[in-house]
Amino acid sequence: MKDIIGKTVKVIVDRPLGSYHPDYKDMHYPVNYGYVEGIMAPDGEEQDAYILGVNKAVEEFTGKVIAIVRRLDDIEEKWVVAPRNLSFGEKEVVGAIEFQERYFKSEIIM
Repeated sequence: MKDIIGKTVKVIVDRPLGSYHPDYKDMHYPVNYGYVEGIMAPDGEEQDAYILGVNKAVEEFTGKVIAIVRRLDDIEEKWVVAPRNLSFGEKEVVGAIEFQERYFKSEIIM
């Protein structure tokens, strides 16, 4: 799992910055969010990823995995992806993804 940190991945964005969750209409996305095509996650869907450091809505993004969000009360893990030239501390990561992760007990692996 931890061997993915630092790797370059391409994220297809299906919930761009500024959009709302299709099922939970009050959940606003302050970051771009999507999936890594072709990488299957434990939930049987493609691997979900948050994108940090991109301050406009995008359709896709290629960057490095800087962290893994391991949910302790769910089968899913989320990857955190950022531009290669940016770095974020754990507190910054937690703050950026809190809008969704507050509903889960999780740990950040960096």
